[in-house]
Amino acid sequence: MKADLSQILALVQCYFKGLHDGNSEALRPLFHPDCWLKAPGLRRSLDEWLELVSHRTSPADKGDEFAYQVLAVDLLGQQAMVKVLCPLFEHTYIDFLGLLKEQSQWRIVNKMYADLPHTYQE
Repeated sequence: MKADLSQILALVQCYFKGLHDGNSEALRPLFHPDCWLKAPGLRRSLDEWLELVSHRTSPADKGDEFAYQVLAVDLLGQQAMVKVLCPLFEHTYIDFLGLLKEQSQWRIVNKMYADLPHTYQE
C-alpha cells in the first residue's frame, strides 16, 4: 500500500509539472487513452484537452507560481481517487483524478474538474 501511495503521488507530481510547463507529451502517458475530462457542462477527450494544453502559453512561461497541491488521496486496492488544487492562470481548479492500477502501472482514467474562487481553502 505504501509503494502504491508513493507511485500515485509521483504520478500526480508529474501531472502538476506537465500542467505548469504546458507539456502535453509529458502529460499523455499519465492518462489512459480512453480517458475523458469532465467539468460541469463540458466534456473533452484526452486528445482534445492535450491539444488545448499544447497551444496555450504555459503557466511557467507566464511566470506563474508552482502552487499545486494534493488535497486528499483515497486508495483502495488497485483504484484511487486523488483530489488536487490546480491554480492555473486566473482560475483555481479542483480536480478529482480517478486512477486505476492496470498491468502494474497507475494511470488517470477519469478527470473531473471545476473552477473555484481564489479564496478556496481546504
